[in-house]
Amino acid sequence: MKIQGPAVAGHFYPADPDVLRRDGRPFVSAADPDLTRQPKALIAPHAGYVYSGPTAGVAYAQLAQVADQISRVVLLAPSHRVGFQGIAYSSADIFRTPLGDVEVDQNALAQIEDMAETHLLDRAFPNEHSRE
Repeated sequence: MKIQGPAVAGHFYPADPDVLRRDGRPFVSAADPDLTRQPKALIAPHAGYVYSGPTAGVAYAQLAQVADQISRVVLLAPSHRVGFQGIAYSSADIFRTPLGDVEVDQNALAQIEDMAETHLLDRAFPNEHSRE
C-alpha cells in the first residue's frame, strides 16, 4: 500500500486534527450557504486558512446538508512545483491528512489512464499543497 503524506500540515495549517477542526469550524459556521441547490462541483481556495478560511468556509458550507450523500470526490488542483501538460495522477493508494486517510479509487483511475493528457506522475505530488 502506497501512502502519500501531506505536504504542508503543521505549516499552512495545524497538523493536530483537534486544533484543525476547532480552527476550521468557525469558517464554515459563519458562512451563509445557498441550500436551494445541491452542488455538482465546488471551487475552493487552498491557501492557509489565515488567508482564505472565510472563502473556503463559504464553499464547504454548501456541502453541509448533503455531505452524507457524497460517494465520490474528484479533486482537481494546480501544480506549484512540477511543470507538465495535461492532468497528473498519483499511484498512491491513500492520501494521508491530519483529519484522516483518503482512499484513492484505483478502479476510477484505471478508467482514465488511457485518456489523452492524463499521466501517472508521482513526482508532482510529494511537495504539492494544493490538494490539501
